[in-house]
Amino acid sequence: MPIEEVINNNSEDNSNKKVLKDSGNNEYINDLRPKILKEYVGQTKVVDSLRTAIKASGARNEAMEHVLFHGPPGLGKTTLAHVIAKEKKSNLVVTSGPSLEKPADVVGLLSNLSEGDVLFIDEIHRISKGVEEYFYSAMEDFKVDFITGSGTFAKTLTFPINKFTLVGATTRVGMLSSPLRDRFGLTYHLDFYNLEELSAIIKRSSNILNVKINDLATNQIAMRSRGTPRIANRLLRRVRDYHQVNSKSDNIDDVVASKAMELEGVDQNGLDRLDRQYLLTLAKNYNGGPAGIEALAATLNEESQTLMDVVEPYLLKIGFIIRTPSGRKVTIDGLKYAGIQVRKSEDNQKRMF
Repeated sequence: MPIEEVINNNSEDNSNKKVLKDSGNNEYINDLRPKILKEYVGQTKVVDSLRTAIKASGARNEAMEHVLFHGPPGLGKTTLAHVIAKEKKSNLVVTSGPSLEKPADVVGLLSNLSEGDVLFIDEIHRISKGVEEYFYSAMEDFKVDFITGSGTFAKTLTFPINKFTLVGATTRVGMLSSPLRDRFGLTYHLDFYNLEELSAIIKRSSNILNVKINDLATNQIAMRSRGTPRIANRLLRRVRDYHQVNSKSDNIDDVVASKAMELEGVDQNGLDRLDRQYLLTLAKNYNGGPAGIEALAATLNEESQTLMDVVEPYLLKIGFIIRTPSGRKVTIDGLKYAGIQVRKSEDNQKRMF
């Protein structure tokens, strides 16, 4: 069975803390995700639209329309799936595209859903075409057509299923087929977060982790978080660890935060070792580009998928690279960051545009 997790949200507890026990019987907080829309920071238009859809479907006592979230990793796609299920007081059934390998996997998954369940499929773009087609009738008519036999002996068996809401998440929305994409009633692109939103997220997480941190340190972490809450929370944990080991102060200040992140190899722009290596390779090995993604991946000894999904979105966002039909190119700002001397004619040409 391809189900990875089932979460029962029928209780009235809206706590944002998930308390676990470690081997020493000390409680520690593990889950920093917001549980309800009121706790969610950022993506204001998406949250407002979801709030309307959730309330409207609840008033009609019916399943919410199917939802598709797309955007770079770490921006809250999985969190919003959890929030939808919590707000609807529905069970959340979690699986992923790669785990749905055979038609029987899909039929078994869908036939076991209860009325009003939220089915979350991560990496939905990785569902194979043969399996994907079984979702068409399920999403539109809440039934599954299963074909047995072949040729003249083929027979179609129709199984009615309970009404549910499918929430899909993808970093590669262009890889979804039109028939599948068009069956989502609500489609949202999640964009990078601004400094104010990231600072609010870091403050909220520090309260959950029981960490005292001043505003300057919060701002330092936010500046280096690449506009991504997942990275902000990861850096907060690393700063907390560094502070615990290397500082006698009760509060984390900006000096401690900076030292901790420098130790992690994260600079003031939020770029890490792989980001810098990517820029330097494109700037020096390929004379600033254009260079194809497969060539860059081979040079860096990294998966091309990693470069496209993890490295490039933020470099594009801050204007250090551009994508052209002939390949990737470093911009003037990217060359300056990489320490490559820029001719005045090139700099002036940039200002003209």
